[in-house]
Amino acid sequence: MNWIKEIENYVPFNAQEESDKKIILDAIRNHSNILTRDNEIMHITSSGYILNKTRDKVLMIYHRIYNSWSWTGGHADGDDNLLHIAIKEAKEETGIQNLNLIIPNIFSLDILTVEGHYKKGKFVSPHLHLSVAYLFEGDENTKLILNEEETKGVKWIPISEIHNACTEDKMIKLYDKFHQKLNDLIKSNL
Repeated sequence: MNWIKEIENYVPFNAQEESDKKIILDAIRNHSNILTRDNEIMHITSSGYILNKTRDKVLMIYHRIYNSWSWTGGHADGDDNLLHIAIKEAKEETGIQNLNLIIPNIFSLDILTVEGHYKKGKFVSPHLHLSVAYLFEGDENTKLILNEEETKGVKWIPISEIHNACTEDKMIKLYDKFHQKLNDLIKSNL
């Protein structure tokens, strides 16, 4: 499916997602470079929220820039296959090889603020990530690999401990929304 159609077809979970979806679609229509970091104000990212089979742990990385446990993901960098990006980033950041989609389409749409920071010696100004997220299941017994260029750690974290592991309030709110959505999915036997 065309990546724009996939976003257009996404059914928002709440008012935040409804508003973010509208802004993301407006940005796509008004910026030809939205899939690249050439757009220094906002650009598309794709992430994976990776659960174990029992749905009680999340595979997370300790992010070098944010100094916090975080989900996997990265920039589109011109690639319009957002699912492919989420899978590629998860593999690069954790070493996990086999991921299965829990639901067949986008799990969440969010606009995330990024503070100014240094990356590879260059200052990156504050900007927005127009985040497209997918929900995966991974094998908790897979050997994990630390990608030292981007992360300081990789591990499975119990969902009940996310609030202790993550130091970013905005991300805790995001993960809380994910867990609310997960509870709804579990109730529907997914």
